[in-house]
Amino acid sequence: MNKHAIKNLVWIALLILAAGMICFGCLETFAREEWRLVLDKAINICFECIGLG
Repeated sequence: MNKHAIKNLVWIALLILAAGMICFGCLETFAREEWRLVLDKAINICFECIGLG
């Protein structure tokens, strides 16, 4: 294998690893229902910024 092929394999492996970690993080967030906390905080911040809260 030449240098170019090895470099491409490393990039592909890193992309697959990154996609797997993103999927794991999303699944864990939904499993622990942290998305509700994030959404509640976002709503509160928006209401405070426009003066409704």
